[in-house]
Amino acid sequence: MKNFDFVLIVDDNPTNLSVLSQALKSAGFAVRVAEDGETAIEMVQHKQPALILLDVQMSGIDGFETCHKLKADPLTQNIPIIFMTALADTENKVKGFSLGAVDYIPKPFEQAEVIARVRMHLQLKQLTDNLEQRVTDRTAALEQAQVQLVQQEKLSMLGQLVAGVAHEMNNPISCIISNIYPAQEYIADLIEILQLCQQNYSQLPPVIQDAIVQTDLEFILEDLPKLLNSMQVSTQRIKDISVSLRNFARTDTFGKVKFDVHEGLNDTLLILRHRLKGVGQRPEIQIIKKYASLPKVECYPGQINQVFMNILANAVDALEDIWQEGKRVNNSLAINICTEVSSPNYVTIRICDNGIGMTEEVRQQIFNYLFTTKTVGKGTGLGLAIANQIVVEKHGGAIQVNSTLNQGTEFVIMLPLQ
Repeated sequence: MKNFDFVLIVDDNPTNLSVLSQALKSAGFAVRVAEDGETAIEMVQHKQPALILLDVQMSGIDGFETCHKLKADPLTQNIPIIFMTALADTENKVKGFSLGAVDYIPKPFEQAEVIARVRMHLQLKQLTDNLEQRVTDRTAALEQAQVQLVQQEKLSMLGQLVAGVAHEMNNPISCIISNIYPAQEYIADLIEILQLCQQNYSQLPPVIQDAIVQTDLEFILEDLPKLLNSMQVSTQRIKDISVSLRNFARTDTFGKVKFDVHEGLNDTLLILRHRLKGVGQRPEIQIIKKYASLPKVECYPGQINQVFMNILANAVDALEDIWQEGKRVNNSLAINICTEVSSPNYVTIRICDNGIGMTEEVRQQIFNYLFTTKTVGKGTGLGLAIANQIVVEKHGGAIQVNSTLNQGTEFVIMLPLQ
C-alpha cells in the first residue's frame, strides 16, 4: 500500500477497534478509527481512506445510514465499504449490498479472514482505479488524435482550396494589370486627338459635331482617366488578396520557418474584411492595431494563421451577437490587436473584442473538444480546440482567455521565438 492510504475502522465497541487495529497494523496497513458514524463521515470529508470497515449496529446513525450518506456523496461514493455484523441473515446482507457495500465480515471475526478480505478489496480497488485511469487516458488520446486528424484535414482542404483560388485569380489579374498601363497610354493619345478636335470644333463636319454634342465629350475626357485609375487600384487590391490567400494557406510541408506575425495577422484580416464592413444598421467593426517591433517567429505559418482566423472570426461573431441583442447600440464595435515581446524568448499577441463576452462556466470549457455555444450549423466546437492544440502542443506556447459577460473577451497567445 502507498503510505498515504489507510483503512478506516468504524465501530462503537472499543475492544473491536483495538483488536482490529492491531491486526491490520501488524499486517502492514495504516489504520484510523472512529467510534460512530457521524465522526466517520466527518473524518472522510477531510481525508479519504482506501477502504472502510463499518460496523452495522452502532449508537447514533447505524452502519446502513452511514453507508447511505457516504455513497450519496460524489466525493466519497467510490470508497469500498465492508460491513462487520453479527446479523448474518439474508435480508440484512441484501440491504447492505444494495446500499453499495462490497463485502460482509461476520462477527465474531477471524483476524486472518479480515486481513485477507481487506487485502483483496484493496487490490481490486487499485486494479479498478488503474483501469479507469487507462480508459480516461486512452479516451483523451483518442480525442486528441481525432482533433489532430480533423485539423490536418481542414488545413489540407483549406490549403488546396485557397491555393487553387489564388492560382486561378493570378493569371487573369496579371493580364489585366499588365494591360492597364498601355491602355492608359492609348487612351491618353486618343484624348489628345479628341481635345484637338474640340479646339477645331467649327471646322469639323456636321456629323462629327453632332456626335460630340450627343456623347458629352467633355465629361468623357474628364472621367475616363479617373475610371482607369480606379481600375488600377482595384486590380492591385485583388492582387494583394491573392497574395494574402497564398500566404494564409501555406502548407508547412517543410517544417518550421521564420514567420512575420504581423504579416499573418494582416493577411487574415484582409480575408475577413467582408465581415468587418457595416451591414444594414450595424456599423463597421473597427480594427485597432498596436503592433510592437517583433522579431520573426520560427513556426508553422499556415497553422498559426489558422489560429488567428479562428479567434478573429469568433470575435466578429461575438460582436454581431451583441449588436443583434441590442446591447451595443451607441458604442462602437471594435477588435483590438496588440503585440509585444513578452520575454527574451516569447512574443505575445492579444486579440480583444468588446462583444458578448462569456460566463466563467463557458470560459472554463471553450478549449474542450466539441464544446460550442453556437447554434447548430454555425459552429462545430473544433476551432478553439484545434487552436489550443496548435499553440500548446505543436509550438510549445500558451493560449489564455479572459472574459466578462456583456463586456468582451481577450485571447492571449504566447509563441516561443524558436
